[in-house]
Amino acid sequence: MEKELPSQKRVKLCLKPPVDLDRLWNQLRDQAKLVAGDEPQLARLIDDVVLSKQTFAGALAARLARKVAREDMPREQMEPMLLEVFGEQPQIVLQAGCDLLAITERDAACHTPFEPLLYYKGFIAVTIYRVAHYFWTHNRRSLALYLQSLCSEVLNVDIHPAARIGCGIMLDHGNSVVIGETAIVEDNVSILHEVTLGGTGKEVGDRHPIVRSGVMIGAGAKLLGRVEIGECGKIGAGSVVIHDVPAHTTVAGVPAKVVSRAEDSPALCMDQCFDDQCYEDQ
Repeated sequence: MEKELPSQKRVKLCLKPPVDLDRLWNQLRDQAKLVAGDEPQLARLIDDVVLSKQTFAGALAARLARKVAREDMPREQMEPMLLEVFGEQPQIVLQAGCDLLAITERDAACHTPFEPLLYYKGFIAVTIYRVAHYFWTHNRRSLALYLQSLCSEVLNVDIHPAARIGCGIMLDHGNSVVIGETAIVEDNVSILHEVTLGGTGKEVGDRHPIVRSGVMIGAGAKLLGRVEIGECGKIGAGSVVIHDVPAHTTVAGVPAKVVSRAEDSPALCMDQCFDDQCYEDQ
């Protein structure tokens, strides 16, 4: 018997990310001025991406275009295209702001939102996906697939534009992350490098994982097929998940098995411990 798929009502993707864009933009500009003053070699880049722009959307378009533009679509063509998309779909800009704050809060190596905007390819990759998803859902699939291929080639992150991804997403490092066509990733999820949300063969239809809110997926984990990772689940590094994972549960191994409960919000805590003793000792 085929597994019953969850109704659309159960898929929780953010509609109004909790981010004050004006406050975030002012913070980014203040940080940009400090870095430009401290590092003259970066001043031209920082001026181009942040200080010369009037809005966060403008800065976002400039950063993405600088990063992935190529000869077949130069920056002079890509940047206006991105600005047009952001104007028609401001939700993408809000989601990007939410992602920046999520990275800053969860990554111990990240001290300000300015850092992922300029330096973190995981953030760039997710934002490029959001633009590609917009094109995919507006019957411009060739352009969506082109952006996907650019992201894969330049950033080593391959997210199909048809996938459905919420906000507050952190792709930590981002290297070799693959997210398939029918995957669903809800809000406030943390995914480390070399993670695959893949299918199991040539079947069509809904064939990729569903990842609920608050989940953390450890480095190198492979989630295969239409498995569902329940809210605040945790997947141990290097695990292969081929069965559903209950909410608030930690699994690890090949194939993955339940090893302990998970803390309230693994995606926010970013704790790599597997057993209850880890939490009791803290």
